[in-house]
Amino acid sequence: MPASTLTIRIKPAVKKQLDKLAKRSGRSRSALVMEAIDAFLDLDEWQVAGIERAIASLDRGGAIPHEAVKAWIGSWGSDNELSPPTRDHAIRATCRSRSSK
Repeated sequence: MPASTLTIRIKPAVKKQLDKLAKRSGRSRSALVMEAIDAFLDLDEWQVAGIERAIASLDRGGAIPHEAVKAWIGSWGSDNELSPPTRDHAIRATCRSRSSK
């Protein structure tokens, strides 16, 4: 796929570092910047997608209450270590708290 031209402004220190890496690696500055942008976009898209999945899970009631996680972590190393809390625990706790109102 043909590349498009994009003009950006960078700090002199970043340009110096880019020039140094280009010289040491035998690659052009453009190739290095394109590779860096591709890597950033892949990572950022992955991260945003994960956040969107987490928000959707929370919207569906998939949260585990902080107190349940805190109790689980607090039990680590004790004789009565708890199992990790699950969404099922959260759903049962929510149902119990609603029925007691």
